[in-house]
Amino acid sequence: MSQTPIEAAPDAARRPPRLAYVVTEDWFFVSHFLPMARAARQAGFDVAVIARVRDHRAVLEAEDLRVIPLEAERQSLNPLAVVSAVRRLAAILQAEHPDIVHCIALRAILVGGAAARLAGIGRRVYAVTGLGFLAARTDAVAAAARAVIARIVRGPLESAGTRYLFENPDDPLIFGLRPEARRVTIVGGAGIDPQALSPAPLPPPAPLRLAFLGRMLWSKGVDVAVEAVGAARALGADVTLTLVGAPDASNPKAVPEATLRAWAERPGIAWPGPTRDVAGVWAAHHAAIMPSRGGEGLPRAILEAAACGRAVLTTDVPGCRTFVRDGQEGFVTARDDVPALAARIAALAADPARVAAMGQAARARVLDGHTEEAVMGAVTGLYRDMLLRHG
Repeated sequence: MSQTPIEAAPDAARRPPRLAYVVTEDWFFVSHFLPMARAARQAGFDVAVIARVRDHRAVLEAEDLRVIPLEAERQSLNPLAVVSAVRRLAAILQAEHPDIVHCIALRAILVGGAAARLAGIGRRVYAVTGLGFLAARTDAVAAAARAVIARIVRGPLESAGTRYLFENPDDPLIFGLRPEARRVTIVGGAGIDPQALSPAPLPPPAPLRLAFLGRMLWSKGVDVAVEAVGAARALGADVTLTLVGAPDASNPKAVPEATLRAWAERPGIAWPGPTRDVAGVWAAHHAAIMPSRGGEGLPRAILEAAACGRAVLTTDVPGCRTFVRDGQEGFVTARDDVPALAARIAALAADPARVAAMGQAARARVLDGHTEEAVMGAVTGLYRDMLLRHG
């Protein structure tokens, strides 16, 4: 993808403009945002990735990205640990002096925003990729926590040069922002390469083969998928489910391995573990199932399945309901509604033509604003505008 070179800001006219991504984990950046950094490099930025570095330094450096380690446990709520991370990051930013700091996901926004303020860097992108369990939970405690975080982000962490990047039109409202506001940019998720992930012929129509691909987290509704497939089979539907992925050991919402093994002993359920062959998974299955409880901007797994021409069964939560329109690219049911989801599964199992038509519609939906080219074009355009507007 060609990009018009971005001019350096006036205060840095003698060097390329500098961009620093702040993200919790190197693997998360590689799996979701590497094309964004690649586009920034092509646009003329000197790009640094600041993250907890484990196994992906070589991948990042192969893209001519500078990797700066920042050790911080992403699940730690210890105030001293958070303050320490802020101070260490502020020192890195003072040394780097980037023109733009791009913070990805909520924890990076809180730590990175505070560090950018200490370092005196006003141009900040806060990329809200979801609110995790704070959005998935519907109780009063979670609502209060969301309000507090919104006040922090829109208060002491906001500067005149702060811009917000969202993956659906619902999340801006949590922060008191209008989706159409000038400082808000909404993109089609992390973007998909439609050439790398393209439709393969559907498997034979029976049984209906569903796949759940992603981290094995309760918040993603893995248990709902398992129960709904069991209920659909009880209704007489010829359907199977493959759970493709692994538990996230550092995530408290991870499904225990023992539970996954127990599910795999049920009729019609398989858990082969994780894979790198996303296209191969969808070539072997008819449709994706992602009964998310919310908290994600727009799940990448949904976009990957849709790019491969597969229908999507999902839930009425932000991001998922934005992409999947009920009855068009798949079905949308209420969260945690096992009977409703089972009925939709049974309906698809009985109608192979509809499975195919929904898959074609899902592919077309990806091509309409959810490709890497579209998303990266929007993001580099955002960077350009920030350099021009804010000194």
